Amino acid sequence: MKNFKKDIIKIYQTERGILILMIFNFIFALGLFIFSIITLNPSAAVVKISYGDIGGYQDGSWANLIAFPILAIILGVLHDLLALRIFHKRGGGMTKFFLLTTTALIGGAILVLIRLLGEV
Repeated sequence: MKNFKKDIIKIYQTERGILILMIFNFIFALGLFIFSIITLNPSAAVVKISYGDIGGYQDGSWANLIAFPILAIILGVLHDLLALRIFHKRGGGMTKFFLLTTTALIGGAILVLIRLLGEV
């Protein structure tokens, strides 16, 4: 954390693709955060919270859907900070792979949330 500014400047000077991926990852996670907060429905008694192959959609309370905003914060902010550390230790290739994987996880979370909302 103490070298945050130096690492960002180094990434900007040497690997602009990583910086673009970090910004895209943050914006995508911010979109998941806003979408998941807007779709929380505290007035609903029962909402669909998960899907299992054997039991189908499972009911629960709206509070269980708090996992999506928490996931957005973790994947958006903490993974960008972790990407800086990976860049410092392992280099650009591993950092790009990590950020692309994180972005795919965010996309998967958005897809799951949309499917759960469609089954209400």
